[in-house]
Amino acid sequence: MDLSIAAILAQDGITTGAIYALLALALVLVFSVTRVIFIPQGEFVSYGALTLAALQTQKFPLTSWLLVAMGVCTFVVETAGVLRHSERRKLAGRLMPVLAGKYLVFPIAVFFVVKALATMTLPMLVQIAITLLLVVPMGPMLYRLAYQPLAEASTLLLLIVSVGVHFALTGLGLVMFGAEGSRTQAFSDASFNIGSVMVSGQSLWVLGVSLVMILALYFYFDRSLSGKALRATAVNRLGARLVGIGTVQAGRLAFTLAAVLGVLCGILIAPITTIYYESGFLIGLKGFVGAIIGGLVSYPVAALGAILVGLLESYSSFWASAYKEVIVFTLILPVLLWLSLTSKHVEEDEE
Repeated sequence: MDLSIAAILAQDGITTGAIYALLALALVLVFSVTRVIFIPQGEFVSYGALTLAALQTQKFPLTSWLLVAMGVCTFVVETAGVLRHSERRKLAGRLMPVLAGKYLVFPIAVFFVVKALATMTLPMLVQIAITLLLVVPMGPMLYRLAYQPLAEASTLLLLIVSVGVHFALTGLGLVMFGAEGSRTQAFSDASFNIGSVMVSGQSLWVLGVSLVMILALYFYFDRSLSGKALRATAVNRLGARLVGIGTVQAGRLAFTLAAVLGVLCGILIAPITTIYYESGFLIGLKGFVGAIIGGLVSYPVAALGAILVGLLESYSSFWASAYKEVIVFTLILPVLLWLSLTSKHVEEDEE
């Protein structure tokens, strides 16, 4: 290996590490607010990438049907919740139109808009906007259907539910997208020479969007009222509830942000590598390694850990490509050992 090869590998590692950093931030956010280890985070990556690929080939994305189906199921669950509680039943006249608009009218409207536009040649920004409209609303719906009823359950039970949701979404991905992989068009075909290293325009887009999202999340948590409410819920759920912060709304918001980050990661990485229906799981796991380095608590350390994962993957693919996945995931062992030795052990019932 010479200096030029090392620089090329560093560029690849930082680019993929930026994707892993966004996923690590999403995983830390969801876990700190809801105690859910969100294994299906990777499915939002593959759903976003493959939905965009379908739009670019002028095919009707079947995620439209999934959005409508999840909307109907969420509406039924919410309606049952309204009718079950006497206090909310008195407000049914106000709540039902709102629920119908969110979970029936909106998904059906998006369905017909996508059906009308799917066969047209659309600008890239419109395709990305449609992809976000189709996949992002599945985040809060997923929380309502799978996790909200078990919000007070143990972390182990929530983990088991996450595994089940992951397998369900992976199976649905196979049905909707098939076993063939897809790539999308690059945001930019430009390339730049920095010394002896050629940097692609797509890599710059990945780094730029990742940096913008990280800064946006920082200002959101630091300056906005809802962001501060999320931080308070992450620090102490019971205390947040006592001062009037809705932990249910915080959970839905956390899942919405996680869905946004996952879909954006899929959109950014699809021009670089071929995405299959199950590819998101492995990508999400590497983000999870970064999140573990941050102890599933620290956002900056999780982001830096994800960059480290990207660099380690890139250099190990040069030195020992057959074992690069093993090397990356082995990184989690000393981190877990260190955390187990330095962290204070608290029984979950005592929290």
